[in-house]
Amino acid sequence: MIIESKRLILRNWKDEDVDDLVEGLNNINVAKWMAGVPFPYTKKDAKSFIEIAKNQDEKVKISLAIVLKQNNKVIGGTELRNINKKDGTAGGGIWLNEEYQKNGYGTEAFSARIKYAFDVLGLRRIENGYFANNEKSKKMQEKLGYKYEGIRRKKYLCLATNEYVDECITGLLKEEFVEFSEKQ
Repeated sequence: MIIESKRLILRNWKDEDVDDLVEGLNNINVAKWMAGVPFPYTKKDAKSFIEIAKNQDEKVKISLAIVLKQNNKVIGGTELRNINKKDGTAGGGIWLNEEYQKNGYGTEAFSARIKYAFDVLGLRRIENGYFANNEKSKKMQEKLGYKYEGIRRKKYLCLATNEYVDECITGLLKEEFVEFSEKQ
């Protein structure tokens, strides 16, 4: 699967992505905002993740590498999970290598992923979230039209910090994204 935006390609994970995956996730400033990412993050972790991603059922979950077109480097990852065609819903997330943050890549990748979910998969709602205090994720989601819906107290054990963390829940309806996109 390939989703393209102006500067990025979102594509399935490949075995040769191991080093870029480790480079991006073996950073406490990235890992502390993700529940299932241990710190330190090793080549063994990356190989295991890629193997799982390559064998996933894309009717339920789609994990994609975020690749910078200019140099073909993997700079992050995003996914749609819990895809439910009957209800028209899905969840998901995103992460970016710290070196590539603050360039608009996260917003561009997330927007492309949202557009795919609504236009290609025919979904009507996407639920996301962010750990309390993750202002970067909060601002990016607000920028894309997500609405704050509540909090799940101590929802996840963050493997990187070994602490239970609160998850702030956000939701985006297709009509909100269309309205938001028209204003851009």
